[in-house]
Amino acid sequence: MNCFHIDDFIAGWIGGASSVVVGHPLDTVKTRLQAGKGYKNTLHCVLMIYQKESVSGFFKGLSFPLASITLYNSVVFGFFSNTQRIINKLRYGDGRHPSGMLDLTLASMMTGFVSVGLGAPVDLVKIRLQMQTQTLLAENLHLAGNLPLRSVGIQGQTVYRGPIHCIGNILQSEGLPGLYRGAGAMMLRDVPGYTLYFIPYTLLCDWLNPDRNSSPHPCSIWLAGGLAGSISWVTATPADVVKSRLQADALHQRKYKGILHCIVKSYKTEGIHVFFRGATVNAVRGFPMSATMFLGYELSLKFFRSL
Repeated sequence: MNCFHIDDFIAGWIGGASSVVVGHPLDTVKTRLQAGKGYKNTLHCVLMIYQKESVSGFFKGLSFPLASITLYNSVVFGFFSNTQRIINKLRYGDGRHPSGMLDLTLASMMTGFVSVGLGAPVDLVKIRLQMQTQTLLAENLHLAGNLPLRSVGIQGQTVYRGPIHCIGNILQSEGLPGLYRGAGAMMLRDVPGYTLYFIPYTLLCDWLNPDRNSSPHPCSIWLAGGLAGSISWVTATPADVVKSRLQADALHQRKYKGILHCIVKSYKTEGIHVFFRGATVNAVRGFPMSATMFLGYELSLKFFRSL
């Protein structure tokens, strides 16, 4: 039996596209809360973005994630499903054999590791595009201090014209390693994060659908996917904060030397609570995004396999 299925990648692409559109506005709020300054809470951040940038402010950097994160999710779901089948084939002699907890954990961790290779540059560009308006607000980021705003060298102008210009600018100023800034923190986020993503989803699906011979009901997929997303994102928030700060850094001047320096400096200046900044947004955002992702994936997969 062939353990490699291309339809997993296509279904992952469809689910990814759906989840990006649903989750991007709250993703922008999450990034601003984690890497920006001057926001009292989630609601204040939402109101500030709307007042200063209108509705379009919530969709900054959407075109790049729509094109790239769909590919990213395609790789993640395709890799996870195919790795699961390969592990089951090696351990039990049958790729269709139900996965045990160890099998799921191994497949999830491998997926988290592989995802960083593609996901780090995608996340970096997305965050730089989301944060560039924020950098214009000197009173929020304290870039100017007591100096006149013109000395910061931005004078209210947009830094990046789009994703391609952003990538070119990063390569020119920071080189190829610049595209992978924050990759270490992303690894700390995604390896355990995907474990706490796929395992809760599988367990919840099994619990909501005791009869393994029948396909899970769409409502069960939606609920299990949403809860799994919230669990994964909330537990990954501390590493996500560090990753966001490292990736938003160096837009005009670098503040952090690396992961440990970012953790220590963030703790000293803002306290322990800074590592849970955006946790509420992550929980709220994680539910509809992941519910849409898993529902789109499973229904697409069912459609393809019925042809």
